[in-house]
Amino acid sequence: MDSEHIIQLEHVTKKFPVGDGRHFTALKDINLTFDKAEFAGLVGPSGSGKTTLLNIIGSLDSPTEGKAMVLGKNIAELSHKESAHLRNIHIGFIFQVYNLLPVYTVFENVEFALLLQNIGESERKKAAMEALEWVGLQDLADKKPDKISGGEGQRVAIARAIVKRPSIMLADEPTANLDAKNAHQIMKILKGLNKELDTTFLFSTHDEKVMQYLDRTISLRDGKVEKDKTTNESNKLS
Repeated sequence: MDSEHIIQLEHVTKKFPVGDGRHFTALKDINLTFDKAEFAGLVGPSGSGKTTLLNIIGSLDSPTEGKAMVLGKNIAELSHKESAHLRNIHIGFIFQVYNLLPVYTVFENVEFALLLQNIGESERKKAAMEALEWVGLQDLADKKPDKISGGEGQRVAIARAIVKRPSIMLADEPTANLDAKNAHQIMKILKGLNKELDTTFLFSTHDEKVMQYLDRTISLRDGKVEKDKTTNESNKLS
């Protein structure tokens, strides 16, 4: 693997069995690389392979053919324990469904991500509060998820994902359940974290509001890369 690339996909194909010995090919010969601190998106209609590709990069799945290298690890060769370690330490996930634990406070939901890393209590609490400050929710730390808005819930999910300062952040349709105002607020927060932490962000989306913020747009259709475009700096939102 080229040491410059933290993600390298070589001839990645993914097939799913559909019965009678037949297969559905979700990804077809994907060749892509991503570097540190990129802010990129996989865009395209439903069924184009966006989420399948994110799942492979996030070690939730592996290619049927080809090679997916993430942070120097061959995804297909990782054991279950090794995959879990990669996700717990180095990869953050943001989904359109926030998946907050209802019995825990906002603070406890964010802190929970660090419990899996056996980090000491004082360091854990400092990091969790800092993550809440990044998303502007430090004043809601003691609230339960049912007492905050949808936009605030997504910001808690971001804080939970970013609290461990991952090398890679994967976001699957993160604005799908948000109105325009909250969607833009979320994207501005993520853009700021990208610059501050040098975390590589990779989105799966068909939301035009998200696409406005991307530095690089990779268009997928029927499991293939149609276009890979880098946005001109002068045309990007500030």
